[in-house]
Amino acid sequence: VQLQASGGGLVQAGASLRLSCAASGRTFRNSAMGWFRQAPGKEREFVAASTGSGSTYYADSVKGRFTTSRDNTKNTVYLQMNSLKFEDTAVYYCAARGSGLYYVAPEKYDYWGQGTQVTVSS
Repeated sequence: VQLQASGGGLVQAGASLRLSCAASGRTFRNSAMGWFRQAPGKEREFVAASTGSGSTYYADSVKGRFTTSRDNTKNTVYLQMNSLKFEDTAVYYCAARGSGLYYVAPEKYDYWGQGTQVTVSS
């Protein structure tokens, strides 16, 4: 099972980016898919998740600016990030659980992508 995250980059504050996470090796149609991020010197933190039933959840810090979606036909999940702020700078990871319930704790996720760097300049 592999998760391949992509779409990161260097942008100015206020810009947008869309991250993608393509899964292979099994279908995650009914699985919770999460996005996490980790800034230098900080712990990995929950950003957003979508459940197997299609519900979505967001950290307060990104609510209203980020949107997660999924295309089950492509086994791919997305994170649309708008109005980016300097404090959004981090390595972003996608993750998947073996079941459809989401958690904010990273240790609840079974599969992880390699991470993609997002840098927002102020």
